[in-house]
Amino acid sequence: MYSSGIAYLLWWLSGCGWLGFHRFYLGKIGTGLLWIFTGGLFGIGSIYDLVTLGRQVKEANCMKAIIDDSYNPNDYSQAVRVKEKESIEHTILKLAKTNKGIITSSELALAAKATIEDAKKALDNMVSKGHAELRVRQSGTLVYVIPDLLDSNVPLID
Repeated sequence: MYSSGIAYLLWWLSGCGWLGFHRFYLGKIGTGLLWIFTGGLFGIGSIYDLVTLGRQVKEANCMKAIIDDSYNPNDYSQAVRVKEKESIEHTILKLAKTNKGIITSSELALAAKATIEDAKKALDNMVSKGHAELRVRQSGTLVYVIPDLLDSNVPLID
């Protein structure tokens, strides 16, 4: 993954962006060459890069991850997203509302396109923060309950 710190360092080392070293670093060979031959588009592109370099690094990381096939939308620890993704908490709440306040890690994994382990971690996190409860159905199945969305007619054993 690309680093914003390295990109800004290369921007500075290339004469405040005039030589475009940072663009080569981010895989933008064409504009890197353009920057070399035009002095960073006569300085205008260099100033633009100073302001937008952080976003450019994020975009380059997204593209690199897609090309390398290492992008995993189920990995919630990944800071880079190709698209803004619905938060796992939002998915939990939508699913719980649909299921009358009750949700399992398997259901969440399916709805959020996550692994069961990631879904369980997210649900356990909600429990630890007091937003959900872990209960047992009469059948013995473990379920997570969102009390605000719970249907009072659903049979559970505390």
